[in-house]
Amino acid sequence: MRSSSYSVMPARALRAVVVLALTAGVTAAVPAAQAETPAPPAAPATTVAAKPYMGWTSWTMQSSKYPGLNPKGDYSYLSEANVIKQTDAMAAKLKKYGYEYVNIDAGWWMDWSWKSQFDEYGRQKADPVRFPSGMKAVADRIHAKGLKPGIYLPVGLEKGAYNDGKNPIWNAAGCTTGDIVYDDLRTTNGWDSAYKIDFSNPCAQKYIDSQAQMFADWGYDFLKLDGVGPGSFKSGDNYDNVADVAAWQKAIKTAGRPIHLELSWSLDYGHVEDWKKYSNGWRIDTDVECYCNTLVTWENSVDDRWDDAPAWTAHAGPGGWNDLDSLNVGNGEMDGLTKAERQSYATLWAIAKSPLFTGDDLTELDSYGLSLLTNREVIALNQSSAPPAEPVTASDPQQVWAAKNPDGTYTVALFNLSDAPASVTANWSTLGFKGKASVRDVWNKENLGSYTDKITQALPAHGSRLFTVTPRGTDLAWTAYEAEAGTLSGNASVADCSACSDGRKVGNLYTGGKLTLDDVVVPKAGTYQIKVAYVSGDARSISVSANGGGGTSHKFASTGDWGTVNSVHVAVKLKAGANTITFDSGTGYAPDIDRIDVQKSL
Repeated sequence: MRSSSYSVMPARALRAVVVLALTAGVTAAVPAAQAETPAPPAAPATTVAAKPYMGWTSWTMQSSKYPGLNPKGDYSYLSEANVIKQTDAMAAKLKKYGYEYVNIDAGWWMDWSWKSQFDEYGRQKADPVRFPSGMKAVADRIHAKGLKPGIYLPVGLEKGAYNDGKNPIWNAAGCTTGDIVYDDLRTTNGWDSAYKIDFSNPCAQKYIDSQAQMFADWGYDFLKLDGVGPGSFKSGDNYDNVADVAAWQKAIKTAGRPIHLELSWSLDYGHVEDWKKYSNGWRIDTDVECYCNTLVTWENSVDDRWDDAPAWTAHAGPGGWNDLDSLNVGNGEMDGLTKAERQSYATLWAIAKSPLFTGDDLTELDSYGLSLLTNREVIALNQSSAPPAEPVTASDPQQVWAAKNPDGTYTVALFNLSDAPASVTANWSTLGFKGKASVRDVWNKENLGSYTDKITQALPAHGSRLFTVTPRGTDLAWTAYEAEAGTLSGNASVADCSACSDGRKVGNLYTGGKLTLDDVVVPKAGTYQIKVAYVSGDARSISVSANGGGGTSHKFASTGDWGTVNSVHVAVKLKAGANTITFDSGTGYAPDIDRIDVQKSL
């Protein structure tokens, strides 16, 4: 195990410590007769990742210092006995709601001292103490409960598997581990725990094939490939693992069993098309676990997802989903969250169409946690054919997310992300209509009746509400105002933008740069929700004001890069007739502005 001195490290750094330990030691080669490679079971006739997957992961409890979870030392929770215990609990409590994957995370090939074990072909070998029955037997036990087993690997050739380049590659005559890495033994993955694989040598694909075949033979239905780059807080050619991911997809196709390929962690948005092409899911953020004496905390790092998810929204769909990480809302005190935080956590995961997999102790779910994990209406929103929800207001402490459903209704979530109680309003104009709408409280399974133009709710700190809104009013008409037609001051300038309306935008809004749109005409005075189309490679704030009055600062979430346009609404008080609306960068850096749309009537 890692020494106690690591306990002073920042929480998010601890994830690196875990897999850095993967470099420790190599055991003697295992005789071929001991290799777990029986005939493959029949492949299930299912479509992989048609919907966000649902299940459980071992990592959350492995990583926690909550009393009693890891009695043999750090990360010792992972064992055959505990996996089977959670399997039985899932089958009894959650299976009927759609939960099906039981995912074994890092450490299944480690002894209690975190020493790696490999077979004679450089493939990970189950620790006989953690998993005395072997990985196939565990998979068989999970399948016997009508569930699907999952397994884990870090990307690259683990250092312990190299064995001075002498290990042969299974089913690849003449190939050795020395053939599949670079001569300089450059390292890769988020922890530099493996040598980078050189896919210019055909032996490299053979090695990945051998691992995929081993998992298929054991009967695994899911693989989490971890430390993948670009991303995982590493950059540069050494950490570009797109070729590895492509090789895994190819290997899975020939292994004779559908296997869901999930990528981790905090993947680079710039390669989203690669992740979509070669995998079934991709983590968009760092670990949600706090590596502390609970499973998670709000600040470390549940709350990050409200800022980081919006850029990825458009890329999720059947076959591949944005992964917000584990949903740890079922254990009460051990979760480290208030009830309000637990509901908000579950709400965002559901409406963003993240996979719903929990790391909680399923044998100890409290009644409130069980109600969150098993609400059929909330699960239906996550599993439906509707697109993921995204913010329709700026990413301020009080914000509204929404998605239009195929039946014409809207999924609408209100979030108060501040540390104090506050009211949050969802205006129907941000959904594109005005007048009346029927509202259903999804968590409470209660019809609330009809609301005109908006609904306002008082929410606790970090609280939320989740509604289905059925329009009964009329669609709104809008007037568009192009940013490049406005008056610019300071550094502000017009730039080309192929994704923008009319092919242009206003950028360089920083340290005093301003954009003022003149002659914004409305028929009557009031507060309007103006729709702002913008481009921003990171989250940035801008002050919005009307008619020379005081401005209000709003934070706009990242659009992922400087070529993608998103839009949100901000409230502006306008007078009847002509108005000016000003976007002011102040002393910081603001997003680029494409255009605004203003409703023609209140």
